[in-house]
Amino acid sequence: MTTLHTADFGSPLGDLRAIWDDAGLCSLMFTEHWQLAERTLRRRFGGIAPVAAPSSDLPGRIAAYFAGDFASLDGIAIDPGGTPFQQSVWAALRRIRPGETTTYAQLARGIGAPTAVRAVGAANGANPIWLIIPCHRAIGSDGRLVGYAGGLERKRWLLAHEAAGQRPPLALGA
Repeated sequence: MTTLHTADFGSPLGDLRAIWDDAGLCSLMFTEHWQLAERTLRRRFGGIAPVAAPSSDLPGRIAAYFAGDFASLDGIAIDPGGTPFQQSVWAALRRIRPGETTTYAQLARGIGAPTAVRAVGAANGANPIWLIIPCHRAIGSDGRLVGYAGGLERKRWLLAHEAAGQRPPLALGA
C-alpha cells in the first residue's frame, strides 16, 4: 500500500484536496471531485493510504496565487503519472503563462502532434493536478470556453483573475 500525504484547504472557488508523494504533487482537485481522483490514484498506486500531512507550503502557495502572486505556483514539484503523451500535453500547459490562453489545436501543434487535437483534449480532461497544470488556459479554437471539469464558471473566473493580474498599472495624470 502506498502512503500518500493529503491536505484539505479552501479557495475562493471551493474546497480543495491535495495528494502528494515523495516525488511531488499527484492530485489537486475540488473536494466534490475526490471520488474520481481517488479512483485514479488507486489505479495508479494500487491500494492507497492517505495520511494527513504534518505541514506543507502548498496551501500558502495556492492562497498567494489567489491573492495575485501567480509565480507562487512555479516550481511546485509534480508527479501526475499519466502516459508519455499526457505528460507532454501537461508540460506544454505548464508553459502557458497566467493571462494567456491557447487552443487544443495549438497545443497539439506545440507538442509535435498536429492531428491529435482530440487526444490533447482528452489529456487535458485527464489532468489530475488542477491549477498547477493550468488546463483552464486551454480554450476552443473559436475562443469559447469549453471542457473544464471544475465547471465553466470556475474556468471563466480563473481566466478573469489571471487577466486582471496582467494589466499594466493605470497611468494617472498622464
